[in-house]
Amino acid sequence: MALDVDAIRARIPALKSGSARFDAPGGTQTPQPVIDAIAETLSRPLANRGRTTEGERNADDTVAEARAALADLLGADPRGVVFGRSATQLAYDLSRTLAKGWGPGDEVVVTRLDHDSNIRPWVQAAEVVGASVRWADFDPATGELRPEHVAAVLSARTRLVAVTAASNLIGARPDLPAIAALAHEAGALLHVDAVHYASHAAVDLAALGADTLVCSPYKFLGPHLGVLAAPPALLETLRPDKLLPSADAVPERFELGTLPYELLAGARAAVDFLAELAPGAGATRRERLVASFAALEEHEDGLRERIERGLAEIGGTTVYSRAARRTPTLLFTVAGLPSAEVSRQLAAHGVDAPAGSFYALEASRRLGLGDGGGVRVGLAPYSCAQDVDRLLAALDALER
Repeated sequence: MALDVDAIRARIPALKSGSARFDAPGGTQTPQPVIDAIAETLSRPLANRGRTTEGERNADDTVAEARAALADLLGADPRGVVFGRSATQLAYDLSRTLAKGWGPGDEVVVTRLDHDSNIRPWVQAAEVVGASVRWADFDPATGELRPEHVAAVLSARTRLVAVTAASNLIGARPDLPAIAALAHEAGALLHVDAVHYASHAAVDLAALGADTLVCSPYKFLGPHLGVLAAPPALLETLRPDKLLPSADAVPERFELGTLPYELLAGARAAVDFLAELAPGAGATRRERLVASFAALEEHEDGLRERIERGLAEIGGTTVYSRAARRTPTLLFTVAGLPSAEVSRQLAAHGVDAPAGSFYALEASRRLGLGDGGGVRVGLAPYSCAQDVDRLLAALDALER
């Protein structure tokens, strides 16, 4: 089923600015139903969660509805959905909790393909307890992180493997089920950063083989928030630091302080918006989401191929997004121009395509781009052919 992109765009007020937006990997624009859900939640009585007063019930229902929505999005159990300020914060909290069971001789595996939020929390937690860190490399020529790259650094002492489901820098999508099988065979947990992946493909916690997984609603049309998903039975075994009177039940024991109810309502609305991209495609919200992401992948892949063909015809461009399986995210450089200058000139033509390493420092360095990175072009449900044409025209007009 083809996406009705015009209908999607009509419901996103920020697009009225007129820019052709390719900055979605850093955060998408917000649909009106998400904005309305946030405002409506703040307009009603709210209180600490409970079932006695109207405000308590509103808060309690908002949390329950958000957990159910994110569980549908991630193929998870609502009892295993944890909310936090950001995916980075949740990764730090989880790393410190898991590290209580690590010590000298234990090993943690991280990859050079990942965003730093799926590297540094694990590296620092390991350092505190005297555990070792082993690095899985990727092939810079292809952008591929293959299972054998991870297998090469696994051992009987590996306690956790942290890997991305999709690179936020070059879009590469590793074979997670194969990596999960290797990690579990070694007796290790697999933590997956799905922040970029969840914007472009249907997530299934079990099918990916992830023990724990994080994502960020603001990357898929929602508000700024972090989400962690895991089997409730696994969360029951973990003892995070918490206040004495705060709830010890799962998943509440992992949530610090009062939750931002309005943002949870916005996250639920974003999931519902995504579930409507392929209307009539399923009976349950989960079924509709899977159908929506299938349509979204087809739409975005078509636009990505159009950009790739256009870049190939523009002299002096080098594209670093080369993996066989990848998201609609392209990193490139232009000979003779710093990437920041390319981004500036594109912005002058009304095309928003930022430059940098986007916190994927290890990947940028491995590609030979240093900390400066390249120009990143990313797509979203509201991306259209006209935007792509504007991008390619602006690139063709660059002042070298």
